[in-house]
Amino acid sequence: MSDLHDDKILILDFGSQYTQLIARRVREAGVYCEIFPWDVEFERIREFGARGFILSGGPESTLAADKPEVPLELFALGQPILGICYGMQAMAQQLGGKVENVGKSEFGYARVRARGHTALLRDIHDEVNEEGHGLLDVWMSHGDRVAELPAGFKLMASTESAPIAGIADEERKIYGLQFHPEVTHTTQGVAIYQRFLHDICGCGSAWNSANIVEATISEVRARVGDGHVILGLSGGVDSSVVAALLHEAIGDQLCCIFVDNGLLRHREGDFVMEQFAEHMGVNVIRIDAEDRFLEKLKGLSDPEDKRKAIGNLFIEIFEEEARKHHDADWLAQGTIYPDVIESAGASTGKAHLIKSHHNVGGLPLDMRLKLVEPLRELFKDEVRRVGVALGLPHDMVYRHPFPGPGLGVRILGEVKKEYADTLRLADDIFITELRAHDLYERVSQAFVVFLPVKSVGVTGDGRRYNFVVALRAVETIDFMTARWADLPYDFLDHVSRRIMNEIEGIARVVYDISGKPPGTIEWE
Repeated sequence: MSDLHDDKILILDFGSQYTQLIARRVREAGVYCEIFPWDVEFERIREFGARGFILSGGPESTLAADKPEVPLELFALGQPILGICYGMQAMAQQLGGKVENVGKSEFGYARVRARGHTALLRDIHDEVNEEGHGLLDVWMSHGDRVAELPAGFKLMASTESAPIAGIADEERKIYGLQFHPEVTHTTQGVAIYQRFLHDICGCGSAWNSANIVEATISEVRARVGDGHVILGLSGGVDSSVVAALLHEAIGDQLCCIFVDNGLLRHREGDFVMEQFAEHMGVNVIRIDAEDRFLEKLKGLSDPEDKRKAIGNLFIEIFEEEARKHHDADWLAQGTIYPDVIESAGASTGKAHLIKSHHNVGGLPLDMRLKLVEPLRELFKDEVRRVGVALGLPHDMVYRHPFPGPGLGVRILGEVKKEYADTLRLADDIFITELRAHDLYERVSQAFVVFLPVKSVGVTGDGRRYNFVVALRAVETIDFMTARWADLPYDFLDHVSRRIMNEIEGIARVVYDISGKPPGTIEWE
């Protein structure tokens, strides 16, 4: 379907923590979009062919000497523009307005008064005051503010702290908002984006799961032809959806290689084989490599060393198996759009390494196989919806995230088989009980961590000296920030007693109440 990308929006990223959230809001409205860094070559912007542009927020100040700037050529393209927070300030300053810092920042909830009747905000409000002005409940996050409007702009919205909280040049269809419509705290944010995308930019709503599946299958068939594809199937959401997509597109031309590294969830290997090989008829080869991985991990306790050891051995084993398939022409990967964004940022020196990734990069330079990445344009939530559209079980597609190195980074310090076997059982009890008590969907991620410390316990009349595990459950929207889940005490008590009574070797269970920040979601 060629029209999937006909109506598209380009987001210029000025470093905001919310940029990917902007993109997800645009796509939720049925419009395809991509994210480019603010200083990308302008020819790439022109060639993209967007129907409109969104300028993200960012941590910098427009008053700084080396501030990021909007390419001035953008305003000459004649397409609608929406500047958000820093994007609005940069746009206003570069078009002749004035930005100031009065030493008073505004972070959090605010109530905005919509002063001017503009195409962007007309009839969008949470309440209406006695003067007939629309009132919006929004989320602010800024230090600087626009002090003078550029020529041709009118005031669109204001607050006490930011008298100019929204600006509009209706003739050129250029708009600016000081608040963030992409976050859920801005209650009319979805309506604002839909107004900009559909009414002002004239975009349709073709970007949806059914169309994505149909278009991707057609593209894969056209590209692969009668070639053969091999895929490293991990059992995670991304590789599972890739397997389902490719099986639908090319059937027996797909061969999946499932490397069981001994660091998976309880019965994960059997589950993968049942779902794909038995139920769906996918050609899956299972490689039992537990001993090799445990041997490679001996003596390693640093988290990044463990990640690299697991990732490198996976590639080594996968390559060994792939060499047996001389008819293979293509290598499929579960790369998704956030991987692509982060990889691009790393290549320009604009991203910091938090953890090593396994999908983007790391491939052998002499690899003869061509690469096929059917999910490369999709965010995780889109991948899940595509999986459901392909008929994968809801429980599989909407499972909580599981790290690429598996239990290898949920066992603190050195990884041993005894630890992995114990952790697997404890984790299974926690997840099973979350589902049984209708709490699984309420939390964004939950798991158990194995601590390599021992604690005194009592069994009957006897004393025991066994290991400690920590339960971890968080609630988050974007995984960039998270709060620990306030699970009922009775539930935690029940899970704790089950783990200690049913699993030999565990003497104590603790609950992690760290948020992100300052902590991270995973312990390693």
